[in-house]
Amino acid sequence: MSNLVEISQVEKGYGIKKKVFTNLNLNLESGKIIGLLGPNGSGKTTLIKMLAGLLKQDSGEIMIDGHKVGPETKAVVSYLPERTYFNESLKIKNLVNMFKDFYADFDEERAYQMMGLLKIDPEMVFKKLSKGNKEKVQLIMVMSRRAKLYLLDEPIAGVDPAARDYILQTIISNYNTDGTILLSTHLIQDIENILDDVVFIKEGEIVCHQNADVLRNERGQSIDEIFREVFRC
Repeated sequence: MSNLVEISQVEKGYGIKKKVFTNLNLNLESGKIIGLLGPNGSGKTTLIKMLAGLLKQDSGEIMIDGHKVGPETKAVVSYLPERTYFNESLKIKNLVNMFKDFYADFDEERAYQMMGLLKIDPEMVFKKLSKGNKEKVQLIMVMSRRAKLYLLDEPIAGVDPAARDYILQTIISNYNTDGTILLSTHLIQDIENILDDVVFIKEGEIVCHQNADVLRNERGQSIDEIFREVFRC
């Protein structure tokens, strides 16, 4: 498989004292669901925001689909942030129309199909939804694009446990399978069965990047158990 993402010798800091990455190197293949796993403050959200084009590295190079991060990559990247960013006064059907106008790869039919599966009424005003349903709508919008790279920052954090499996099934059933999902979460036990690869990140360094099944077989443990061992205080 070819590399969809190539990150070489990237440095990123906030001000003089806070360095997040000093020499980040990471390649991600196409056609994978990859777990980006690490404790708070390890650099997960910073990495995702750099890939989404919301933050710029201080030095080094980030390539997505053969292009430096910019307009060409934003056209093939679908990003789900940790916090809701939609205009809360809009109806959900208006959000669909907005995405359809903004993204050439947005699949309106897929969006409404997922709303039906997740019992979301498109006539509802966004601000009147529960926190969990707001997150579902955001996820639907992001997964309805036929993107090459999906960046999901804590996609199930605010969703009740009963809905998590259903939402994860929605993710894996509706993404462009030629693309790649990079999924950051603390809820490793809930998502590890859908992962092809895992990336463990600690204090801005990649401490493990491996096929999930190979890692489980080598260690005789679940990904959740391995994570707890690697990041034990």
